[in-house]
Amino acid sequence: MQKLTEVEEAKTLMGMAANEWGVWKWLTEKKRVRTTADTAWAALEEYEKKVKAGWNDDLKKAYLELEAKAALDSNPKAKRQYEKAKEAAAGVDAKVKAAAQKLKEVDDEAYGLRMQAEATFDEAEKRMSTSMAKEGSRQAIEAWSLREKFIRKAEAAARS
Repeated sequence: MQKLTEVEEAKTLMGMAANEWGVWKWLTEKKRVRTTADTAWAALEEYEKKVKAGWNDDLKKAYLELEAKAALDSNPKAKRQYEKAKEAAAGVDAKVKAAAQKLKEVDDEAYGLRMQAEATFDEAEKRMSTSMAKEGSRQAIEAWSLREKFIRKAEAAARS
């Protein structure tokens, strides 16, 4: 995976924010932090779309089945979509499904970390807590790193 400028800039900013900023700096820079973070996430999402577009049909089908199953777990009305995805992936090799499962696990973990960082930032803003904002910065850096790891694994899956 090539390093994305937006993500590297966000990591640098968040690193400074987590280690060096005081209350006043956080108050004056929180909008820039949010904008920089959103830009980094958008760059990662765009790059991820390109990588997934390069997957072979079997991997796409297996991954879509896992996504549909996850949607089914949170929304019982998604049953028909899951059944279609399951049917489409019926002929996919078990090794490809196992690879898709590993990818999905890393994807879900990265998403969870992102949501945790977002929640921490939201709570920090409500409480005007610098220490929580610093923790949110650390969480965001970790989430970006894990998303990059997922993308590298997705690229490797596309090559195999």
